[in-house]
Amino acid sequence: MRALMLSFLVAAACNKSADGPPGGGGPGGGQMPPGEVTVVTLKTERITLQTELPGRTTAALSSEVRPQISGIVKARLFEEGARVKQGQVLYQIDPAQYRAALAGAEADLANARAQLESAKIRDDRFASLVKIEGVSKQEADDARLNHQAATASVAAKQAALEVARINLDYTAIKAPINGRIGKSSVTAGALVTANQPAALSTIRSLDPIYVDLTESSEARLRLRAALGAGKLSAGTTAVKLILGDGSTYAQPGKLEFAEVAVDEATGTVTLRAQFPNPDETLLPGMYVRAQLEEAVAVDAILAPQQGVTRDAKGNATAMVVGADGKVEPRTLVADRAVGDKWLVETGLKAGDKLIVEGNNKIGPGMPVHATEKTETAAGSAAPPAPPAQGK
Repeated sequence: MRALMLSFLVAAACNKSADGPPGGGGPGGGQMPPGEVTVVTLKTERITLQTELPGRTTAALSSEVRPQISGIVKARLFEEGARVKQGQVLYQIDPAQYRAALAGAEADLANARAQLESAKIRDDRFASLVKIEGVSKQEADDARLNHQAATASVAAKQAALEVARINLDYTAIKAPINGRIGKSSVTAGALVTANQPAALSTIRSLDPIYVDLTESSEARLRLRAALGAGKLSAGTTAVKLILGDGSTYAQPGKLEFAEVAVDEATGTVTLRAQFPNPDETLLPGMYVRAQLEEAVAVDAILAPQQGVTRDAKGNATAMVVGADGKVEPRTLVADRAVGDKWLVETGLKAGDKLIVEGNNKIGPGMPVHATEKTETAAGSAAPPAPPAQGK
């Protein structure tokens, strides 16, 4: 009797274990419930793609001041670092010998003109006499040729006089452009020579100012390919400048042109942007960074970075919730970050439910319960809804 009672209790315990825990749903109650995940439903967006390039500022105009004649500098007539205007006298070279040369050229011209007058009178006279055979034809020809030679001599003396006048004017070394002048390399009493290699000073025009940027040739090829395939449309020429201290330059700039050759040493292409510089905040030689709006993506897919990981090979991967409510792995091409999101070229499409929270509790093929991630009024993500009771 006791053995029969014991067998009955063991059978009852086995039946209770087979039914599962309360709320387990009968014989299948031992199965794990679907995992809780938070998803973001992707959609296409129109975005402007920006790129940041390093560069240096350079003066729009730069002129090295050099003497065009030789002589002793009598005076420097400017303040170093000051603004100068085109035509302003900067240095004065001793003009004494050039004044004397000008006077000699004027005397030579006067002598040549007197000889021309004499030759002209002789030519006219012999031209009349040869008609009545008062002189020989040879004498008349010689008088005419002497007249022509005297005319050429006057022209040569006039040119020599002009050269002497120009050289005298060169004794006053003038500013060739408007701008700000740098330090002087000579002082009064220094000997300077024509075409000397060392500049006396340098004038730079700082408003506007240029910024020369460098971009890899590979990046330009990828951009051209994307534009040609119709994936992107061309951006604007607007440029924003970030200074060395991290601050943003107040004045917007404009992209002027791109160099037509690649630097063989660096494999980069030079781009030039122009910026207004009324306060001369930018000085030549400053290191800066520029943000360019290089293209516009009309149907871009942006995936939150927390939903994208990298595998052992460095490939971008993501998990999405399929139409059957199960997890699907995806391999992506996403090489560019836009804010806190990845710009996805392939692997995701509009309407996909990208899992952004709960990835550590799921695997491919597992059923999940997805909750859409919402944005708060402040723009931050709201926490996912708590799981239902009894899960």
